[in-house]
Amino acid sequence: MPPDTVIVPSRFIDRLRNGGIEVGDSEETRLAKSLLMLATGLTSMAAMLWVALYWAMGPQFSSTLPFLFQLLLAGNIILYALSRNFDFFQVSQLGMFLFLPFIAQWSIGNFISSSGVVLWGLLAPIGALLCFGVSQSLGWFIAWAVLTALTGAADYYLATLALKPGAVFGNVPIPTAIVFFALNFIAVATIIYLLLRHSITERRKTQDVLEHAHQRLSEEQERSEKLLLNILPGPVAERLKSSDQTIADGFSDVTVMFADIVNFTQVAGNMTPSQVFTMLNRIFSAFDELAERFEVEKIKTIGDAYMVAGGINQSAENYTGGIVDMAIAMRDLLARDFSINASKLQIRIGIGTGPVVAGVVGKKKFIYDLWGDTVNLASRLTSECNPGDIQCDSATHDRLKGMFEFSDVTILPLKGKGALATYRIAGRRRAHSVGAL
Repeated sequence: MPPDTVIVPSRFIDRLRNGGIEVGDSEETRLAKSLLMLATGLTSMAAMLWVALYWAMGPQFSSTLPFLFQLLLAGNIILYALSRNFDFFQVSQLGMFLFLPFIAQWSIGNFISSSGVVLWGLLAPIGALLCFGVSQSLGWFIAWAVLTALTGAADYYLATLALKPGAVFGNVPIPTAIVFFALNFIAVATIIYLLLRHSITERRKTQDVLEHAHQRLSEEQERSEKLLLNILPGPVAERLKSSDQTIADGFSDVTVMFADIVNFTQVAGNMTPSQVFTMLNRIFSAFDELAERFEVEKIKTIGDAYMVAGGINQSAENYTGGIVDMAIAMRDLLARDFSINASKLQIRIGIGTGPVVAGVVGKKKFIYDLWGDTVNLASRLTSECNPGDIQCDSATHDRLKGMFEFSDVTILPLKGKGALATYRIAGRRRAHSVGAL
């Protein structure tokens, strides 16, 4: 047997059992489908019980209409399961809930002989209130009330014609009893409908307030996330949020760069504080964009110095080359773009490669920082540079000598390190330009 002949009926049965609920349905749509299916099942059971009790207690009449009622409800469910047109299904199903009880009463007699079967029609406006909402349900309730009033008026007119003068139901004349049947049904139904309408309206107002508060909370949380990510690397920020433990990591191979603005103190001495801030913010913001472009991690700014590292957290694979590329881009940016560097400042850059320790320092106003000989070496190489130079250690040179142009080795006496071989970086080799990689 082909697979489709088994799968299709199975899906059809699943749709019936689950009330036609689809994966992408909203919570309101799921609730509306469940309520309509539940109302249909309960109404069908009640119709069968209603007929059985009438027959058991004596009055016997045709069961064609109740049976037809059930067939229409079931047929509409099958049509919906096949078409998945929920808009048509809910309107047609509520329409049958509204009109069929009145048809049943008209076929049986009046309010008294039918035992007020039109009350079942109240399922339509209540169902509309739950499925469609407050505003759209009003028309359904008005339709039920008008049908009830018209039915009562017709019964009253027919009763006055058919009955002898003075005929009573108990101590009340039958026409009067019919009028009050209709009035009581409409009054009680109106109260029930208005209470439900008010309850749903207030609940939705409360829900709207909660959703608005949740949206504002989400926006504030997103703003806090962005602020935290501006302070800390992404993986470190996640660890800090999920644990109160001290965050400290050792990295065996990291490339660290320090960039220092030459003669910044003298230049800033002739500026107002606002001008100094604007100048630094413009330059360092441009450096931040370069750090993002070359996929390295900005660590911090220290006055007029800028610190970057590659090889920690989620840095690019060739992080050492990325650090050197960024250093060259920083130097060239200040040399050619005077909209950013209006004071025509120069920088000197030191780069070192080796092991570091990284972690979050403090509990308030914390920062992510690096420690170790590699950090100290990069800082000291910066202080020994000439303006506009990029100087690196032998570890960086050995790793990148095939991709970059270096000057001859220079032996520098560095405090605390002794005599070290250093190299000045001129730029990339032509065969290894950034665009060619």
